Amino acid sequence: MKAEQIIQLIEAVSASELTEFKYEEDGVKLSLKKTTAAQNTGDDKLICQVPIFSQPAVPTPPMMPAAAPAVSPVQPGTPAPAVQPAAPAAAQPVQPEVSEAAKPAGNVVKSPLVGTFYAAPAEDAEPFVKVGDSVKEGQVLAIVEAMKLMNEIESDFTGTVSEILVENGQAVEYGQPLFVIS
Repeated sequence: MKAEQIIQLIEAVSASELTEFKYEEDGVKLSLKKTTAAQNTGDDKLICQVPIFSQPAVPTPPMMPAAAPAVSPVQPGTPAPAVQPAAPAAAQPVQPEVSEAAKPAGNVVKSPLVGTFYAAPAEDAEPFVKVGDSVKEGQVLAIVEAMKLMNEIESDFTGTVSEILVENGQAVEYGQPLFVIS
C-alpha cells in the first residue's frame, strides 16, 4: 500500500463514524482507531500504527516502571532505610447513581454492536415495531447497519414495546439501550 493510499484511508476513516479499522496485506498491517466522545473529553484523535518494514516483528523488552524507587547500598551494621509507601493512584471519578425513577421500567434490549439504527427494513417500509406492539422472544425489532452489513436486532423478551429509545438513522454504540419491553 502506497503512502498516498494510506493518507486517503486515514482521511476517510476520520470523516466517517467508524471508530476502528484494521487492514492487512502481504505482511503489512494497518490499524486505525478513533476515540469516541465517551472515551475522550477533548477532540477526537486518530491513531495510526503502520510498520515501516514488512519483516516479522521483533519483541521489545518490557518497560521499566517510570517511578522505580532508587536503591542505595546498605553498609553492614547500619539500619535499613525506611520504605516510603507509594502515593495512592488518582481516585477514579464516581459515576452518579441513576435514580430508580430514571431507569426504564421493563426489560431493555441493547445494541450488540456499533452501527446505524434502522427501525424499518427499507426507507418506505413500515417499522418492524411501534410503541404498544406485542413482541415475542426472537422477533426482529430493528436493524443495525455496520460496515454495510445489516444485522437484525431480535427481542430477548416477550412483552409489549413500551419505549423506543433511539431515532431512525441514529448512530448507536455497543451496549446502548434501544428498546424497553414490559
